[in-house]
Amino acid sequence: MGLGPGLHLRASQSLVMSQQLSQAIKLLQLTNLEVEAAIAEEMARNPLLEMGSEGDVVVREDVEYGDAPADPKGADELGGRGDEALDSDWREAAGETDASYEIGAPGEDGFDFDRLASCETGLCEHLMGQLHGAGRVAEAIVHELEETGWLTTPLKDIAAALEVPLKEIEAGLKLVQGLDPAGVGARNLAECLALQAKAADRYDPAMARLIANLDLLSRGQTAALKRICGVDDEDLADMIRELRAYDPKPGCRFASEPQTAAEPDVLVRRTQTGFVVELNPATLPRVLVNRRYHQELKTASKGDRKSRAWLSEQYQSASWLVRALDQRARTIVKVASAIVTAQEGFFRDGVRALRPLTMGKVAEAVEMHESTVSRVAAAKSLLCDHGLFELRSFFSSGVAADDGEGASADAVKAAIQRLVAAETEVLSDDQLVELLKEQGMVLARRTVAKYREAVGIGSSVQRRRQRAIQGKAA
Repeated sequence: MGLGPGLHLRASQSLVMSQQLSQAIKLLQLTNLEVEAAIAEEMARNPLLEMGSEGDVVVREDVEYGDAPADPKGADELGGRGDEALDSDWREAAGETDASYEIGAPGEDGFDFDRLASCETGLCEHLMGQLHGAGRVAEAIVHELEETGWLTTPLKDIAAALEVPLKEIEAGLKLVQGLDPAGVGARNLAECLALQAKAADRYDPAMARLIANLDLLSRGQTAALKRICGVDDEDLADMIRELRAYDPKPGCRFASEPQTAAEPDVLVRRTQTGFVVELNPATLPRVLVNRRYHQELKTASKGDRKSRAWLSEQYQSASWLVRALDQRARTIVKVASAIVTAQEGFFRDGVRALRPLTMGKVAEAVEMHESTVSRVAAAKSLLCDHGLFELRSFFSSGVAADDGEGASADAVKAAIQRLVAAETEVLSDDQLVELLKEQGMVLARRTVAKYREAVGIGSSVQRRRQRAIQGKAA
């Protein structure tokens, strides 16, 4: 067999992702606020882009009760049955349109965004205002506090960072622990409760022993606590009631810092006939191509081939961006509308009516690729009458149900919480299984236990102990 160079022909197929296709996919994954930043960056680079005026295109969709998802043809070329369709429209000459891009339209039935406002006063600012320049040690400790008001940084580390003796750090901590709210600067739960007891002038030897034995209290061992504290039933109940009035995380009543209210990407508004789905107009600017300025630059650069080539490139880039943004908007609204249709029960009745839903099912309904639906749902939120939710939260696994459609895991968890909250006698997991079955949810006992633990509900034994403690403190 001879060795030597040779030529061979081989036929193969491959998908080549153009730069515009890559950018379009990236735009689809971004949140509205991230798109706003990307638009601002592009406008700084391209002189042909400008902010639009009122009255531009509005992208929204009405979903009537009982509707199937509307025909997506003509509005969702972004998805298609493969992501290669993303690039098809923008390979054409981009000079045929000067249409602008606007999402949503504010109206009289708009959302009240005040519900998303956060506390304006931070814990750090609140404490610093009480120190009045007491010294850098106390100020350094304040800056080390967690949002809960606790101090988790070891004192020796703070001493090493400030290059001061440990005794000065301890003195500074004592000063911080005397500030309002009581309990701030604590290093553990026992110290937090002790500080609040001292502030209320309730820290006697019996209370000190009770706080030192919180593990016994959590297990409901009241007999042992009475012996350790040297008190009777009435005194112990009074002490427990006092502890229950304290705040284990006193710093949480303050925001850690001034925060920007969360801005939803999609708005869902209920009407008499169904729902209106639209993108949030507050988070996106309106963008259009300034064709008049383009014509002026084109006339001025007549004869300069290099300038005309650059101008043509900028014009195509600007026109493509407007089309890509419009396509992105229509795709998001279309996917969100399909979610609203599939989860109509949730938007009417809340989390208890959530149904199992997969991205594949939504992709089939809107005739897109599943990966496109996944990109739409990534990092985006939806605001409706029931609050603010991540789009991904509407996709969940489910359990069997008598109606054949099943119930989502979140709906089952909500049902368990309702049953436990309404129980007069503590319900066992077996009893919960039977009660859930009456509601059409068929689950095994171990599944109920898993969901119960997931929402922070203790076992029937733990709940009985807790009731015993509460009964003594009542």
